[in-house]
Amino acid sequence: MTEFVIKHLGLQGDGVAEGPVFAPLTLPGEIVTGRLEGSSLQDVKVLTPSDRRVAPPCRHFKSCGGCQLQHADDDFVAAWKVDVVRRALEAQRLETVFRPIQTSPAQSRRRAGFAARRTKKGALAGFHGRASDTIVAIPDCKLVAPEVLDGMAVAEALAGIGASRKTPLSVMVTTTKTGLDVAVSNGKPLDGPLRQQLAAICDQMGLARLTWADEVVAMRTPPVHSLDSIDITPPPGAFLQATAHGEAALLAAVQEITDGATRIIDLFAGCGTFALPLARTAEVHAVEGASEMIAALDQGWRKAKGLKQVTSEVRDLFRRPLLPDEMTKAQAIVLDPPRAGAEAQIIELAKTTTPRIAYVSCNPVSFARDAKVLLNAGFTLDWVQVVDQFRWSAHVELAASFTAPHMRG
Repeated sequence: MTEFVIKHLGLQGDGVAEGPVFAPLTLPGEIVTGRLEGSSLQDVKVLTPSDRRVAPPCRHFKSCGGCQLQHADDDFVAAWKVDVVRRALEAQRLETVFRPIQTSPAQSRRRAGFAARRTKKGALAGFHGRASDTIVAIPDCKLVAPEVLDGMAVAEALAGIGASRKTPLSVMVTTTKTGLDVAVSNGKPLDGPLRQQLAAICDQMGLARLTWADEVVAMRTPPVHSLDSIDITPPPGAFLQATAHGEAALLAAVQEITDGATRIIDLFAGCGTFALPLARTAEVHAVEGASEMIAALDQGWRKAKGLKQVTSEVRDLFRRPLLPDEMTKAQAIVLDPPRAGAEAQIIELAKTTTPRIAYVSCNPVSFARDAKVLLNAGFTLDWVQVVDQFRWSAHVELAASFTAPHMRG
């Protein structure tokens, strides 16, 4: 077999050799061999291992597809994730100061999507195998919180009564202060008997809420999620930060950037991850495209004590971004767009004189593209804080501080 030298890691965490040839579970500097299928190397054997290679902390790593980078030491992974952001900026001819990365601890993920299917002996739940549709049981998972891992038993029970023989269930399990919040898709159509069975599982297994194909079929108690000690009840499947540690790290960065502002606009506000805590010291206008999330944010604000005024608006910021004259009173802007970034909104932000912008991103490439627009308009990219709350994965998040031209010197 042909030997390959791994030059670097790609954006998905695979090793990349000349070609390019992509070799999973390899590290820079390693000499490997395997069976080449297209541009992918299969049945990889490491002939010369890197000194950064370690024994994976989880016994499921080789078979489970939930993690990509447990074979590398923590310092290597941290440096690689910072470099992913740095290289995305360099591609746009940008540079800035990088603060030390913040990495969430093991077993801290408070949300996970399990696959579950019926078997001849009952049911099986877990993660999909690496590059496979096979479901791998993960009883000793080192990634998710123990409470989330308890959700596998729930997923198996749900598959036993509600999965078809051909398609596995997709079961999203989220920890809350009042119990597990479970949302299921790809299940059988709801009918009377299935509703009764699902309600019984919700009660017997102590779930807070059970949603089936976007319909809440049972709720023992509203699921309560705390945003910096401010309680909300998010709608089923709503976006939440993956770990409490990651949420706190991103919030601390946003609070630093917006410190002193008395009027803040929060774009792509979700359920209020940033808007509600910021309302302790500033009036906030929250804008989000999903009406259900804005409703949760508004209810959370009304029930909380000691917060300043929070107004909200349902608006598709991709099709109808806020215009400069709608942002004149804001002393700071916060935005946390999805992976596509905020291209249309950034064009309008670049026309403003908003003193400070806090940009939270889950995609370094779209972030760098948007940052280029702001810098071309005269803004300064002061610093970037990389946050790794998807530990052992190729996923990278960050918070960045931008300052308007008139705020310098």
